[in-house]
Amino acid sequence: MNVLSYRILLREEPEGGYTVTVPTLPGCVTFGADIAEAISMAKEAIALYLESLSAHGEPIPTEENTLEYTVTIPAYA
Repeated sequence: MNVLSYRILLREEPEGGYTVTVPTLPGCVTFGADIAEAISMAKEAIALYLESLSAHGEPIPTEENTLEYTVTIPAYA
């Protein structure tokens, strides 16, 4: 069994809870009432996403050659 790692982004929502996106898996989005639940839901969503790709003979994306950097710019708002 291969073990894959994916970055997830958690965004706190004004009405409560956290929306989770997986940048490497377009459209892979889920939600949790708190951070722990959001992470748990992300693991489930990723597993289902990869299962669907596999069932359709699609390649499984990895983050192998992904570079990450945060850019800071001045905001004039």
